[in-house]
Amino acid sequence: MKPKLRIGAAAGLAAALAIAAPPGAAQGTAYPVKPIRMIVASGAGGGLDFVARLVAIPLSEALGQSVVVDNRAGASGSIAAELASRAAPDGYTLMMLSASLVVYGIVTKTPYDLYRDFDPLSQVAASPYILTVHPSLPVKSVAELIAYAKANPAKLNFASTGNASLAHLAGELFASSTGTKLVHVPYKGVGAALTDLLSGQVQMSFLSGGSVYSQVRVQRLRALAIASTTRAKMAPELPTLIEAGVPGYAVTQWHGLLVPRGTPRAVIDRLHKEIAKAVHRPEVTSRLALDGTDGIASSPQEFAAHLRSERERWTKVAKAANISSH
Repeated sequence: MKPKLRIGAAAGLAAALAIAAPPGAAQGTAYPVKPIRMIVASGAGGGLDFVARLVAIPLSEALGQSVVVDNRAGASGSIAAELASRAAPDGYTLMMLSASLVVYGIVTKTPYDLYRDFDPLSQVAASPYILTVHPSLPVKSVAELIAYAKANPAKLNFASTGNASLAHLAGELFASSTGTKLVHVPYKGVGAALTDLLSGQVQMSFLSGGSVYSQVRVQRLRALAIASTTRAKMAPELPTLIEAGVPGYAVTQWHGLLVPRGTPRAVIDRLHKEIAKAVHRPEVTSRLALDGTDGIASSPQEFAAHLRSERERWTKVAKAANISSH
């Protein structure tokens, strides 16, 4: 078992959820009375992990308890979800997930049901994907990339965060939308994918701005376009993929928090209140903005609706692209 990263209150960091709560906490009357464990559905170093730790700082301070950040990478977050689904619904286990987990559940039979076994807390952040390439690739625009890919079929590799992840689906959608043939290379999380992308072992990727834009700024990666409907404030010179000639192409990586189904409503309300405050703190929003990520503090009901909408959208895309988890 991987050692858990403990973040002490002295460092100002906290997190989410342990396992058993005393009866008073279960009733929401004395919550929280011990550290909270936050299971993060990715490895350390990626955009999801960054957002989790950034939000954990003010959340810890507000709740007066330390955080245990538990990174569980693999299977597009499914390993984390299975673990979290078995936790006691007492407010001492949270799960930070990304859109990839929704996609994975569409194409894979899992031992948990994201919509049956969890209660939504809040969407926390959203970051549009950026199409990036290694600087050694002789292309400087989306048009040049498409032309190069057509001239070299099945010779361009794109990195993803796992089979049936959102990054996988984004790459396959790009290939089908542009009539190109790309080779998918899955990794166990953003950190591993970035390592090989930066070294040139793979040539391109579709990953969130929060994961890759710091590398674009120092010119270790070349950004060609952003997968949003409008240009990003962080890089207004960067065209959208729609502007660059790929009609309707928009992919956003979002992050959010869930708790095991049956968590007391009073505990959910308290957690949501403090999460919303954390996301809206100036130091959090400004840090997120550096990487083109927007802080979002939706209500549990709004996040539930968003999860349903995402499932409907990506089910159609996955079927059209014939994407499976194998």
